[in-house]
Amino acid sequence: MRAAEILGVDAVRFIEPDFAALIDSRFNTGLAETRADEGRLLLDEHENPVALAFHSPDGWVAGSFLCRNPSVALIELFESVNGELFQEDRAVWTHAVREYYCSDLKAEVPPSIDDLNPKRRGILTTLLRNIWGEGHGETCIDCCCGSGVGSLVLRDLGFAPVSYDNDESLLSRGLLEGRLLPGEMMWIDATIASRYVAPAPKGVIIMAGEFNTFNQDMWERIVGELCSITHDTVITVGTEKETMLIREWGSALDRSVNVKENPADPIYDRWVCRIHPNRS
Repeated sequence: MRAAEILGVDAVRFIEPDFAALIDSRFNTGLAETRADEGRLLLDEHENPVALAFHSPDGWVAGSFLCRNPSVALIELFESVNGELFQEDRAVWTHAVREYYCSDLKAEVPPSIDDLNPKRRGILTTLLRNIWGEGHGETCIDCCCGSGVGSLVLRDLGFAPVSYDNDESLLSRGLLEGRLLPGEMMWIDATIASRYVAPAPKGVIIMAGEFNTFNQDMWERIVGELCSITHDTVITVGTEKETMLIREWGSALDRSVNVKENPADPIYDRWVCRIHPNRS
C-alpha cells in the first residue's frame, strides 16, 4: 500500500529527505511552516500519531513520526485547518514509508558491481536452517545487509527480513537484483539502529566486515545495537580472531556467545557466532 493511498491523496511528498532523517525533530519546524488549507493526521492501531500531512499550494507534504514525536506547533496547525483523522496499522505505514524512500534510492543511486558468488545462497541457507530451522513468518533483522544475500536466504527459509545498511550503492544493487524488497529495507546508520527498528526475535550479520584497529569501536557499537533489539543473534565472520572480539562484546552485554567453524565456506562465513541472553 502506498503512503499516498493510506493518506487518501493522489500524491504526497515527505519533508524528510531520506529514511535516516526520520529521527530528526528539526523537520517538525519545516512542516509546521506549511501554508496549509487541509490536514490529515494518521494514527496507528493504538491511536498514536505516525504521520501528519498538509495540503499547500505545492501539493501534499507529510512528516512521518515512526521515530520521533510531532511538535505542539504541528498539532496546532492540524487543528487550525480542521484536519481529518485517518487510522492504519503501524506495520502497514512503516512498510509504505520504507517503500517510498527505497523508490528514490533505486532511482537516484547507481548500483555497485554485483560480485555475489551464486553458491553463497545455498551455503547460507544450509547454515541458517541448521541453526534455526524453517521460519514461520517471524521477523529477522538483517543488519549490514549489503546487497541482500542474507535477506534472500531468510525469505527462502520463511522468515520476514527487515534489512538495513549504510552503503547506498550496495542497497541499490540489492533492490535491482530483487534480493532486497523496498518495504523491508532502510538506508540507516547501523550504530544507532535501535532508533529506527522495533525489537525482533532474531537477527543476523552475514559476513561482518573485517575488524581492525580503525573500525573495531564501530563494529562493537553495531553488534551492541543489534543485540539490543534481538533475542537470538547470528554473526558470521572470516577469522577466529574476530570471534574472540565478539565473545568480549557479548560478555560485556551479559550475553552468551557460542562459536562454531563453518568449513562449507572458507572465505566469507568461516566462523559463526550465536549470541543469546544469559539465563538467570
